[in-house]
Amino acid sequence: MDGPIETNTRLRGAVVIFPMFIATLSLATSIYNGYLNNKFVELIQQNVSRSEYIRTCKDIIDSYFLIKLKAAALSAAAERERAGRVTDITAYEAEADNAASHFGALGTYMANFQDDAARERYTYLAWELVRIAKTAKDTAPATVDKLFEKADGMFAQMNNDCIKTAKSKI
Repeated sequence: MDGPIETNTRLRGAVVIFPMFIATLSLATSIYNGYLNNKFVELIQQNVSRSEYIRTCKDIIDSYFLIKLKAAALSAAAERERAGRVTDITAYEAEADNAASHFGALGTYMANFQDDAARERYTYLAWELVRIAKTAKDTAPATVDKLFEKADGMFAQMNNDCIKTAKSKI
């Protein structure tokens, strides 16, 4: 039979152990919460990085087709000028050059996510587009698409890199 002293000792032991149990449980919960918060921050950072890369892919695709449009417009304006109509092609040249420069800037940014071989391809593509922007005024409007034959192949590879990298970041 338990006496009052023995019951009192057990009660004191329970009073000491119970808060320690609660403190240990609280510490474990806090550590787990910290782990979950860290994983959440990593997930958000990964998603932001992926979103930025995909947005840049979209922008570079848009930029490529804008160069095609600007080269065609420059070629048509130069054709009108050669036909004797008063046309100032300076603005067309500037727009084509600007579009090629913008593509080069986006390509350089995207190349930072790729290996050395891809960076080299992106550089050659940017140079090819600058060359096209410079020669479009001397090209007949009907043959402007032929200027882009080499660039179209390089651009297709860049687009494939975009898809591959975006999928790997999922």
